[in-house]
Amino acid sequence: MNPIRIFISSVQSEFAEERKALFDYLTTDVLFAQFFVPFLFEKLPAVDRTATEMYLDEVEKCDIYLGLFGQQYGREDEEGLSSTEREFDHAGIHHKTRLIFLTNHDNAARHPKEQLLVQKAEKIVTRKKFLLIHELKAILYASLIRYLEEKEYIRRSPFDAAINARATLQDLDNEKINRFTVLARKTRSFPLPETASVETLLAHLNLLQEGRVANAAILLFGKQPQRYFISSEIKCAHFHGITVTKPIPSYQVYKGDVFQLVDQAVDFVLSKIDLRVGTRDAGVQVPIEYEIPQAAIAEAIVNAVVHRDYTSNGSIQIMIFKNRIEIWNPGHLPYGLTITKLKGPHTSIPANPLLAEPMYLAGYIERMGTGTGDIIRLCIGQELKEPEFRQEEEFVTTIWRKVGNKVGNKVGNKVGNKVGNKVGNKVGNKVGNKLTENQTTILEIIKQNPKISAADLSSVVGISKRKVEENLAKLRELGKLQRIGGTRGHWEMSDV
Repeated sequence: MNPIRIFISSVQSEFAEERKALFDYLTTDVLFAQFFVPFLFEKLPAVDRTATEMYLDEVEKCDIYLGLFGQQYGREDEEGLSSTEREFDHAGIHHKTRLIFLTNHDNAARHPKEQLLVQKAEKIVTRKKFLLIHELKAILYASLIRYLEEKEYIRRSPFDAAINARATLQDLDNEKINRFTVLARKTRSFPLPETASVETLLAHLNLLQEGRVANAAILLFGKQPQRYFISSEIKCAHFHGITVTKPIPSYQVYKGDVFQLVDQAVDFVLSKIDLRVGTRDAGVQVPIEYEIPQAAIAEAIVNAVVHRDYTSNGSIQIMIFKNRIEIWNPGHLPYGLTITKLKGPHTSIPANPLLAEPMYLAGYIERMGTGTGDIIRLCIGQELKEPEFRQEEEFVTTIWRKVGNKVGNKVGNKVGNKVGNKVGNKVGNKVGNKLTENQTTILEIIKQNPKISAADLSSVVGISKRKVEENLAKLRELGKLQRIGGTRGHWEMSDV
């Protein structure tokens, strides 16, 4: 298959950042990099040809003309036309697909000739408005997916952009849509007015195509989203110890749209963790502080909702233990994005971009591509152990509680006083500084669950199975543990 060439056209000085962002997006996205080759004039080497000849030649070679129209018109040639307008006209003469994206400015703020160019484009092609770069990426994503489908390069849309064959506009809750518009205008300066019709808003968010609604529309605004997506739910469980035990003391299954899912799950977690209430010394408002930053909890849950695989039969699961919170998400990291990269600055590649964009507009996501970094920063800022991320059959986020940092109340550097929560002074005095933190954690876990396997210990402690076995061997050597009954047996703590 020949690559699909995209000619990016705009006033270079006005859109320098957007041009680079689009080029990087198209060349690094796993799906788009297989199909598209973007062209930027500034990346051409110097050659003995006029600029006009070169860019018009590239327009003829391209398959898609991508125009960014803003406030500036650009430098005019001897005929009074800017390069952008000449490129737009040339693409039309050669019957190229034209995609036009407008900055969200009032028409009066545009150069008079830019106003005329916008009017010309509006009569010929559909154009979309954007305010920030991540919004531009979202609408470009939807446009290019549609292009690939129409040209039959792909036969199945990404889940959130796919049109739902059974749902109609009647399955959406107009009141939810109206509340979203009000919130998005207040939170992110959303450009559509509160009086905009449901169809106009859905079309703006790329959730409506020829009167048919996308999957993302149902998840965001559906009256009964689980009627169409039964696994779109969050299961929350609270355990008193640090392993999964039955019966489960507290268990809830939450349903609803994605906003409701996040709100309910966050409330569940906050109701189960410690809360410190201050005094009114500093003002009328009583200060409160959760043991884990509320923003970190919300970010982790939103990430799970936005990045999960909605074609999976699995649900998001949140498990609260005495020493940690685990959020299990039926999804996978995009190719090329590793756990290590996830902890630093990285490109935002949401699995469901048409779901992510409205959640950003509603204030549920602060900035695109910073979620995991924010979780780490917030937790470390509150003197918690750094959160952990791991990719197994599902993606798992672990946020450590204050108790979890020291295995009980004061394990850490004060293991000699208390091991875990109530292992006892006798163990504390004898173990003291002889044991590592991992070994002390293993003792506490075995005290609560003597039949736990090495594999389960690996999951709970957060180290490899081989390291667990090395620590178990050391504890047996020190006389702290003994194994009774072989592989189907149990552990007994000795020398206590």
